[in-house]
Amino acid sequence: MQDKKEINILDICYGLGFNTLATLYHHKKNSLTSKLNIYSPELDATLLSSLKNFTYPKEFEEFKSIILKLCKDDVYDDDFFHIEIFLGDAREYIKKFTNKFDIVYQDAFSPANNPTLWTLEYFSDLKIAMKKDSILTTYSIALSTRLALWQNGFYIYTNESKNIRTSSVASMQRLEYFKEVDMPHKIACNPDAKPLRD
Repeated sequence: MQDKKEINILDICYGLGFNTLATLYHHKKNSLTSKLNIYSPELDATLLSSLKNFTYPKEFEEFKSIILKLCKDDVYDDDFFHIEIFLGDAREYIKKFTNKFDIVYQDAFSPANNPTLWTLEYFSDLKIAMKKDSILTTYSIALSTRLALWQNGFYIYTNESKNIRTSSVASMQRLEYFKEVDMPHKIACNPDAKPLRD
């Protein structure tokens, strides 16, 4: 994606903003030239307003002005970054988009705590919002999550690297740099496993 002039990112559940801020940090550290458009739903308005007083790691200090602007206006824009935070229901929000996103950070609270953002139907709506060559990343390696993605036509991969937690990557196209999960084998070994449903 380094050759794209603009990259559209959906950051599901803004929370403390770490996914967005890590993306900005990577962009600046590597002197990338693509414009990043980041869209992020967040249900908790109180959390968002509290971020102006949150102590972030030193790597994010240069982005303090962006955090303050987002806390005040829910939008930040400059030559390289456009960030919008939507206060409300993520499921309704993603239905506004079709073939929009290059990258999705699926970082909602866990399936046990927030099941509505991990269902078969949710990932169906999310797929419509994603471009055909986009990727989705998530910390979840739960079989129910992977089943919900796989049954929506995604290829599922394991992301393993030194000093980071094992996670999942999903794409509608085959990827070369990740280990593909053998979903038919997983299903055969776990015949009672099912994706979460609405």
